[in-house]
Amino acid sequence: MKIAILSRNPRLYSTKRLVEAAKARGHETRVIDHVRCFMDMGTANPSIHYKDEEFVPGSFDAVIPRIGASVTFYGTAVSRQFEMMGTYCVNESVAITRSRDKLRSIQLLSRKGVGIPVTAFANSPDDVDGLIREVGGAPLVIKLLEGTQGIGVVLAETKKAAESVIQAFMGVKSNILIQEFIKEAGGSDIRCFVVGDKVIAAMQRTAPAGEFRSNIHRGGSATLVKLTPKERAVAVKAANIMGLNVCGVDLLRSSRGPLVMEVNSSPGLAGIEEATKKDVAGMIIEFIEKNAKPNRTRTKGG
Repeated sequence: MKIAILSRNPRLYSTKRLVEAAKARGHETRVIDHVRCFMDMGTANPSIHYKDEEFVPGSFDAVIPRIGASVTFYGTAVSRQFEMMGTYCVNESVAITRSRDKLRSIQLLSRKGVGIPVTAFANSPDDVDGLIREVGGAPLVIKLLEGTQGIGVVLAETKKAAESVIQAFMGVKSNILIQEFIKEAGGSDIRCFVVGDKVIAAMQRTAPAGEFRSNIHRGGSATLVKLTPKERAVAVKAANIMGLNVCGVDLLRSSRGPLVMEVNSSPGLAGIEEATKKDVAGMIIEFIEKNAKPNRTRTKGG
């Protein structure tokens, strides 16, 4: 098989591991910087141009999108062009866009009955008291909708602090979510790595001393964790709601059961492979071998 990996940096751990895993199973790979592509959409035969090459239908059997949050719009456009060309994309452009919109993803999860932290969203500073009251008061968590890897996430421990932060964000026209603080989680969350309809690996991430964000990029540590059947079921359901074949589902253990914080369409492989000692990259390639067929994209680039 010929597999394209959409990644801006071939030296990233996740990108390198996918290349290694594909080659180990006898496949040919290309790492393509999606931002440097341009697309030909005005003809009967859509194509993608990259440097001095032209990719046409049949150039690749499968595409693995590793699209960073800062280039979601352009990256998903390139991915969608591959879908229009009939190439199998592990995660479809519509699903990636859906998961990247934090408000939309929370609304979808809530509508389908998946447990999430109590969440409020508003546009006017006049609604600050109601926002705080809706999530059960302080302490509470304030999140920028555009934030990633724990950036733009603030824990407000008092009502006064919450008011100040919310008004500051609203003052600069930033879109924010207000969520309840799950105290019983103890500064830890669980990253469930979903491939297809199965959780193939899971780790518990714990925040460093004096920090409440457990992201590994923020200095958090990762350890192997055993999931309950309910946690597995919730992670798979969340992935299916987003429409993602490969993703990381972040859960909090609460007194009312597992709560989904986020569904990540481009989860890193370093932490999960180190914590679990599993060949996660190899499992992704194996999934592609079983599922990659021409014109199998469900949304047909829609």
